[in-house]
Amino acid sequence: MEIAVIGAGAIGGNLARKLSAAGHDVEVAAARGPETIPADVLASGVRAATPAAAVRDKDVVILSIPFGRVPELADLLASVPGETVVVDTSNYYPHLNGYIDAVDNGQVESLWIAEQLGRPVVKAWNAALAGTQQTKGVVPGTPGRIAIPVAADSDEARRVAMRLVDETGFDPFHAGVLADSWRQQPGTPAYCTELSLEDLGPALAAADRAEAPRTRDRLMEHFAVLTSTPTLEEVVETNRSAHR
Repeated sequence: MEIAVIGAGAIGGNLARKLSAAGHDVEVAAARGPETIPADVLASGVRAATPAAAVRDKDVVILSIPFGRVPELADLLASVPGETVVVDTSNYYPHLNGYIDAVDNGQVESLWIAEQLGRPVVKAWNAALAGTQQTKGVVPGTPGRIAIPVAADSDEARRVAMRLVDETGFDPFHAGVLADSWRQQPGTPAYCTELSLEDLGPALAAADRAEAPRTRDRLMEHFAVLTSTPTLEEVVETNRSAHR
C-alpha cells in the first residue's frame, strides 16, 4: 500500500520504519521539514516529504502528532480522497494539549478529531506505549503477543488498519465503532497495559467512562513526582495496578 505518516516522533517514526520493512511504500512528513526526519527512520527505505506531497495519492494516512495539533491538518486532508483511510494515533492529555471543553465534557477523543478534520478516522496504535511499539512487536502466532485495539465506523477502513497493526508486530483487536473508542483512551484498563488478544476484550468491556479521566490524571500526577525515569515495565505495571 501507499502510506503517509504525518509525524516522525517515537510512534510515527517507528510506524514508518515497520510498515516500510513490511513492504509498503511509505513517505513521512514532519512540521519542521523533510530535512529534519531522523536518519534511522529513513534507513528502511522510508522517504522524507513535505506534508502536502506525503498525502498525495495515498491509500492510508497515519496521523502521529500531538492531539491538540491534529485539527491543524484539516486543510491538508481536504485534498485527500474520501476513500483514503485516515488513522488517528493521538491521545488527549490536558496538561500537554491544553484543555478542550468538548472532550472534557465527554466527547470521545477521536469523534472530536473527526469533527475537526471533517472526515472519518480510525483509532489505532494509541493504546500502546512508544516503547512497547518499538521493542515488543513479534510475528503472528507468538505466545503472549500484545494486542492493540482498532476502532472505526467503516468496516473496510478498520480491516485495513487491523492488517497494518498486525504487520507492525501486534494482534489487532476489533474494538467496534469510533463512538466506542473511549474504551481505549487514557485511564482505561486497555490503555498501555500490554494485554494479549484474550485479555483485551474484557479490559475494554470493563472501562468506566466517568472514571477514566480521573485515573488518567492520577497516573500523570504519580509519574510527575518520580525522582527517576521508570522503565517500560514499571510504567506498564503502574497502569495495570490502577485498575485492580
